[in-house]
Amino acid sequence: MGLYFLDYGAGNVQSLANSLKKLGYNFQWVTSADDFHKASSLIFPGVGAFGQAIDALESKGFLQPLRDYIASGKPYFGICIGMQVLYQSSAENPSKRGLGVIPCPIGEFSSADKTVPHIGWNTVDLLDSAEKSDEGLTRSSHYYYVHSYRAAYDPVTYPEAAEWAHGVTQYGQEIFVASVRKANVFATQFHPEKSGEAGLKIVSAWLSEPEVARAAAPPTPRILRSPRPKDGLTKRIVACMDVRSNDRGDLVVTKGDQYDVREKAPAAPGAVQASAAGEVRNLGKPVALAARYYAAGADELCLMNITSFRHSPLRDQPMLAVVRAAAEEIFVPLTIGGGIKDTVDPDGTKRSALEVAGAYFRAGADKVSIASDAVHTVERMRQKARDAGEDEDKAFGDGTSSIETIARAYGRQAVVVSIDPRRVYVDPGYDGPYKSELIFGKPNGEEHERGKAWWYQCTVSGGREVRPLSVVQLARGVEKLGAGELVLNSIDRDGTGKGFDTDLVQLVRKNVRIPIIASSGAGSAAHFVEVFERTGVEAALAAGIFHRGEVQIPDVKKALSDASFNARI
Repeated sequence: MGLYFLDYGAGNVQSLANSLKKLGYNFQWVTSADDFHKASSLIFPGVGAFGQAIDALESKGFLQPLRDYIASGKPYFGICIGMQVLYQSSAENPSKRGLGVIPCPIGEFSSADKTVPHIGWNTVDLLDSAEKSDEGLTRSSHYYYVHSYRAAYDPVTYPEAAEWAHGVTQYGQEIFVASVRKANVFATQFHPEKSGEAGLKIVSAWLSEPEVARAAAPPTPRILRSPRPKDGLTKRIVACMDVRSNDRGDLVVTKGDQYDVREKAPAAPGAVQASAAGEVRNLGKPVALAARYYAAGADELCLMNITSFRHSPLRDQPMLAVVRAAAEEIFVPLTIGGGIKDTVDPDGTKRSALEVAGAYFRAGADKVSIASDAVHTVERMRQKARDAGEDEDKAFGDGTSSIETIARAYGRQAVVVSIDPRRVYVDPGYDGPYKSELIFGKPNGEEHERGKAWWYQCTVSGGREVRPLSVVQLARGVEKLGAGELVLNSIDRDGTGKGFDTDLVQLVRKNVRIPIIASSGAGSAAHFVEVFERTGVEAALAAGIFHRGEVQIPDVKKALSDASFNARI
């Protein structure tokens, strides 16, 4: 008998395993149906699509044993999908039936007043009005959510289901169940293992209770909740690390003009050590920097492999090792980018994007970032519609693209698309195909922009190749394909320190209903405040200014708080 850990085969469960190890708890993996009888406590974490989870449990022969385990009265801790499978069904896959422990369906968030998925750090309102629960949840903490579907908290329509609710969260004007607790069941919609120290306290509190206490949680009072004017979602600050190998084969964090990351010859004596001229710019080791940014309060981290595994991502064992090592040190979301596409190994072995993504999820990544492959996919999608004489803007995918296959297996919240647009200047009287997307220079703007107009053209290969696709066409296209989030870069602003291109961000914000991470150009904490004030985006990313210590993450958080934004301090 002991603690068992259920992995149904999709999503990043390694992070919770790392959390248990960090907290000093031993556990065993569920490998067969018999293990459910051996377990005296069971944890079921996971991300992904509801239907995929149910199918995986059925195919492994785990669904009925899981139902029997919960009915036995032994302690159960579910996370995200591990909570949603307790319900009757989900709008994500209506034909699939859940465990039916909680008599209520899972519904989809409305996007009328907010972006979907719900991604980021939000608060929990404990229904018993306590400041802290026995499981370690506190009203003053923020917890990390990443989901498109939720269990609405509705004591009037679903009174029996409301008896299970323990804590609720508000997103936009919707109130949904954040945690359930009744008898032997405790579960959370958010991810404790990705919620920093606040989340680790929840895991530790549940595990430190005697098993008899875990199996006898008292009921929580049913209290009606009305939406507040503003939810508790914070603005996220993302630290990004471009990773590549140097000439000695070591993986380093670097930064440069797209992929030009080699040190230049010194402009003046002593400006750069002569021995460094021509070498790959080294701003630190990936795992060490990731740990530093986690400790500084970064809300998310990105590791972007910019050259090493373009042709054979699954053979790039050093990068996989970096992901594993980073996931053991950091307990906030980790995105991996570079090479997430269908590839062919040097020996002719075909590797699907889904296979590549799966390897990184198992190593400890929470999301994967797709860039050039997304551009080519949308181009093919639009070309197919054009050939059929159909409206290109109404084109849909065929289900085979990297975005579609990964989103179908792991949920759209696991797929990020990174966009690299650059300005194309035209006459203000321009009447071409991108007329509706034109941005006009302001009279009080930068001198080189006054009296000019421009649209944003998409690029691939880090900005080195332009494509006949606008940023709006790409953003709308990948949203249809199933991307859950956009990283919106700006080639024109990258490395300038002039601030984010708010015109670009506003343009894309108006055209999609998925979250956006603004990127490129930040040079001060004030620039983060500016992009949130002017565009309303959900997150902002920076790299070089953090690596060089020019701006500190705590200073950015303080600036946001001083400007009355929700920030995780």
